[in-house]
Amino acid sequence: MCGIAGIFNFDLDRSISKDVLKRMADTIAHRGPDGEGYFIDAFVGLAHRRLSIIDLEGGNQPMFNERRDISIVFNGEIYNYIELKYELIKHGHSFVTTSDTEVIIKAYEQWGFACQEKLNGMWAFAIWDAREQHLFLSRDRLGEKPLNYMLYKNTFLFGSEIKSILAYTGDLEPDDEMHELYMFLGYIPAPYTYYKSIKKLAAGNFLVVKKNKVNEHTYWDLPDISENDLLKDKKQVTSRLNELLYDSVNIRMRSDVPYGAFLSGGLDSSCIVSTMSEISSHPVKTFTIGFNEKAFDERDNARIIADMFRTEHTEEIVDKSSLEQSIQKVLHHFDEPFADPAAIPTSFLAKSASQHVKMVLTGDGGDEVFAGYSNYQSELFAKKYQNSIPGFLKNVLPGMVGLMASVVTGNSRYKLNRIKRVLDSFNVSFDERLITKFVKIPPSEMKLLMNNNYYPINDFISSTLNNCKLKDPFYRLNYFNLKISLPDQMLIKIDKTSMANSLETRAPLLDYRIVELMYQVDKSLKMPTYTDKGVKHMLKSVMKNKLPNEILNRRKQGFEVPLREWFKDRVFENVLNSTNSSIALNNTMIKKLIEENNKGQFDHGTLLWRILLLQRWMEQSIALPTRLTLPL
Repeated sequence: MCGIAGIFNFDLDRSISKDVLKRMADTIAHRGPDGEGYFIDAFVGLAHRRLSIIDLEGGNQPMFNERRDISIVFNGEIYNYIELKYELIKHGHSFVTTSDTEVIIKAYEQWGFACQEKLNGMWAFAIWDAREQHLFLSRDRLGEKPLNYMLYKNTFLFGSEIKSILAYTGDLEPDDEMHELYMFLGYIPAPYTYYKSIKKLAAGNFLVVKKNKVNEHTYWDLPDISENDLLKDKKQVTSRLNELLYDSVNIRMRSDVPYGAFLSGGLDSSCIVSTMSEISSHPVKTFTIGFNEKAFDERDNARIIADMFRTEHTEEIVDKSSLEQSIQKVLHHFDEPFADPAAIPTSFLAKSASQHVKMVLTGDGGDEVFAGYSNYQSELFAKKYQNSIPGFLKNVLPGMVGLMASVVTGNSRYKLNRIKRVLDSFNVSFDERLITKFVKIPPSEMKLLMNNNYYPINDFISSTLNNCKLKDPFYRLNYFNLKISLPDQMLIKIDKTSMANSLETRAPLLDYRIVELMYQVDKSLKMPTYTDKGVKHMLKSVMKNKLPNEILNRRKQGFEVPLREWFKDRVFENVLNSTNSSIALNNTMIKKLIEENNKGQFDHGTLLWRILLLQRWMEQSIALPTRLTLPL
């Protein structure tokens, strides 16, 4: 687990400065505090910061083949490197280290670009092939490791974080066209960033840089399957999933340093800790974060699992007093506005764990892979609603509920308004329903808040879902989660917060074999009923004799932050008044959102948080490389 950066000059006579390379690497020193390395070959330069996990003595980078005409900088882990090493030895290759990095070099020598299809892991790497005179950059299938790049003054630049690129270029202009995408999603999806010229390499893609060209290719995608061919044999799927889950956890426990696990007390992390305990000969170290607000606190559930498997358990608390400092750290380490509030407790959790171990396994990806979000229940219910409720009643029900909400107060009004919003969503298309769920206010009100149209969210959703061949809204939601929100929200969050604390995280539920299997499973197995009992049905089937009923059958909570409560503090009214003309938000709408939130009519905490982070980011200096690195 590391940080990488590099330069490719299209002007072949222009040399690379080691001082510049070092400056690019120094901005991401938190990703690799254990070592640094540089390589310059005429017009190409590679930089690396190392966090040592495997082959502590022999895994330094950049690494080379025997002839030194192939070099690599690599961020991530290849979990099946031992198996691949044996296969490559049979092909005549020899090895001088025990690192997974050398396995990538040999795999590239053996299979070329097809080596990506052999790898099981998480990665962002850059290989300079002096024989072919090209730079080959790759990102893992699901997007666990980030990779940013830019064309700047006849030069190709890349880095694990945007700040490495900014260290070369200095300040760059924010891309105002991204405002609408950010306000709806809370993050900027690949290939875009909040900078006009910097791009993210999409998950499952690779670049080939040669002469004056940068060509992007896709080497992996979700299985191409029709709805008629989806798997419906529960016994077969359960058996295969059980095998894959055990193997996925097992190969991710390969490490030469102490490791543990994040434990929330939910099904996903409990599943990982259970399997780790089955494999490990010593107690697993587990780490939990909690809140003073009881409704959001999962520590009691985490203790059930910690006690059951006799783990070495550590707990921490996050409260509102740390909010201001956390905002500054999020802005620094994410390089662009990123409004998933769970970044705050995740960063505290990573900091806590990093004081005991250098690597943890997590339950990340479980909701996307096993259809765990409440939105999946909503889609099943929406279909039932649309098929069973008479047309005239569908039109009047939302209005009736809204009328009831207007004559009550307090929590009752909030709940009724929420029901009305759900009923309204059932009467529109899936695309419109998805957009509404992003911000929990009607898109028309969101447009009013924005004052201007930028890159319309409607166009983005439409172009994304055009690539999904499955037509049922349940499967289209799953496609969107796996292709967009997983890599660009969930995984970037865990990468940034963990690497800011020099901690490696591994996600067994995101083994591509598990993802491919579950994507091909029929929804009748994934979620046989829209009640809580049907959520993550296949994972529960695998774990039913391994976890207690209070964990298997508990209502899904999710790793949420009590923003609604935190934003009732009047101090945020001044902070949230937009003063930046480049955003030009509607102040009247902002005040309305604050008032409705404070009165408990609606939960606007998520949207207010997005506004706050966008304003702070736009108003502060964006010369990120000139700032000191702040640990999260």
